[in-house]
Amino acid sequence: MNRIRSYALVTGAYWGFTITDGALRMLVVLHFYQLGYDSISIAFLFLFYEFFGIVTNLFGGWIAARSGVKVTLYGGLVLQIIALLMLALLNQQWPEIVSVAYVMAAQALSGIAKDLTKMSAKSAIKVIVPDGADGTLFKWVARLTGSKNALKGVGFFVGGALLAAFGFVGALVGMAGALVVVLLATAASLSGDLGRSKKKVKFSSILSKSSEINWLSAARLFLFAARDVWFVVGLPVFLSQLGWSFYAVGAFLALWVIGYGFIQAGVPEILRVFGKGGTVDGTAACRWAFVLLLAPIGLAGALRLGVNPGVALIVGLAVFAAVFAINSAVHSYLVLAYTDEDSVALNVGFYYMANACGRLLGTLLSGVVFQFAGFQGCLWGSAVLVLTAAVLSLSLPRGRAVSLASAHVGSSE
Repeated sequence: MNRIRSYALVTGAYWGFTITDGALRMLVVLHFYQLGYDSISIAFLFLFYEFFGIVTNLFGGWIAARSGVKVTLYGGLVLQIIALLMLALLNQQWPEIVSVAYVMAAQALSGIAKDLTKMSAKSAIKVIVPDGADGTLFKWVARLTGSKNALKGVGFFVGGALLAAFGFVGALVGMAGALVVVLLATAASLSGDLGRSKKKVKFSSILSKSSEINWLSAARLFLFAARDVWFVVGLPVFLSQLGWSFYAVGAFLALWVIGYGFIQAGVPEILRVFGKGGTVDGTAACRWAFVLLLAPIGLAGALRLGVNPGVALIVGLAVFAAVFAINSAVHSYLVLAYTDEDSVALNVGFYYMANACGRLLGTLLSGVVFQFAGFQGCLWGSAVLVLTAAVLSLSLPRGRAVSLASAHVGSSE
């Protein structure tokens, strides 16, 4: 019972953090676009955010395995508060190169914070779900990931609304204050060493030696690059070019992510209908990646043929959200199914390191491709990245994931 209580506290703190994370992304994109920054400059503002997420996931899993997820959770909340206050001190009179460097440094702290809190929440699931309860594990992973994405969508709307209502500085200070409340409430209630390894964890163990984890991580990298290549810079700037207001841009992205989150939370039920009895293994990951390929190709084709951009975006991105949610939920389950409780923080950290690599690649491509090829170019780039993820998924093991995980664990002891 104490483990479930601890998990609930970790999840609640993660939810609170997620809203500020989504709001901050929207604040930075819209504020600096308003100041006249081009898409490449805006993309560079997120460079350290994604890069330090890679470093955090690689070493954060080792830290959590040695110290428990409580340490990584608190560290993530504190760093996000510092990042928000740093950005609030930004002086618009500084030269552009100084402003970009300063924002990149603050975003580095935010990237570290995001991945520390995410790793804490995801690792906690594996610890409290009994061994062999693969159905329960899949449902809990889908619920957590789906709710996180829905709340991140709420954060997008909050970011756009706060920017319009209170300005850049007022929004940042308000979010920092809210996170202080979350931190104090969690610190006063959370106890124990949830997620701490029972055996000594060597530093060399940060790199995965499991082939299924490695293949899954590689596919995850290209899957998330395929989303962010159009999502991070291309879409909000494209909508602004169409004359949409900050409220409208924030609301559209918010609704997209909220809808994506709700679909993700219901993936176990969806796969029972469309996934041949709900079996989740490497075949499912590969099949749904190839289905996802149709979405960016279809949307790019519709825009090319002169279909109304608003209608094309609503329909095309709705399809992308639904299929991408299934892909992401399947991946999030498999990484836990392929590992055991004692090494969960290490493997989850390694896996989300690849996830952060994908976001970094997608973020950089989003700015560069949009600058030279527009939003349609971003969509064609997304199609190439999805295809790469699908091909990599062909190497994932077939059969029930839980059986493969048990065999892997048994062979390593």
